[in-house]
Amino acid sequence: MEHEREYLLVTDEAGNEIECEIIMTFTSDEFHKSYVVYQVKDDDSGEYYAASYNPEDGDEGKLNEIEDDAEWDLIEEVLESFLEEQEEAEEAEAPAETDK
Repeated sequence: MEHEREYLLVTDEAGNEIECEIIMTFTSDEFHKSYVVYQVKDDDSGEYYAASYNPEDGDEGKLNEIEDDAEWDLIEEVLESFLEEQEEAEEAEAPAETDK
């Protein structure tokens, strides 16, 4: 089952807007922050990016750089778990191969 993709626009240092696909969002009770993990649309490098944000800012919210190693560790852990769950769900949805 295909999920509806969500996108955000990220403005780089040169002022260029880059369309990115949101992979996941989550909130950390430990750091009292919300996070978004995203990838640049149509970029096949497989690189993930993350930022914190204030969900109360709505559609015009500001992304904040992650500077704390402990926050990066948390983001990596949550992302790995999310990707594993996605992979397991996709495998469960794939039709079983039948013997011929």
